[in-house]
Amino acid sequence: MEVLQFIQTHWIEWLFAIITALLGAGYKNISTRLRAEQKKNNAIAEGVQSLLRESIVNNYNKYTDREYCPIYAKESIKKVYSAYHNLGGNDVATELYNKILAMPEEKKENIHGH
Repeated sequence: MEVLQFIQTHWIEWLFAIITALLGAGYKNISTRLRAEQKKNNAIAEGVQSLLRESIVNNYNKYTDREYCPIYAKESIKKVYSAYHNLGGNDVATELYNKILAMPEEKKENIHGH
């Protein structure tokens, strides 16, 4: 009889202890998965940032060789740079980007009418 009375008196405490243990285990599981997802997302962002930087460098080299950069290419490069910058990129590619934007938009012959 004493055991039954003990259970009746303390069942709510036991219930809360069980719920707390389950919530703690669930939180730990979710926390571990969130850290893994964050690590994966960071790796994806770094990879995309690297590809965007490579695009800026390649465009810089391409249009430096041509000695001009058409307006449509500049508009495309602006979008690439915006995405790159929003991912935290801000190194030598920024300097190259600014140099691209400063380039003439037509061949020198066309500018001078030759």
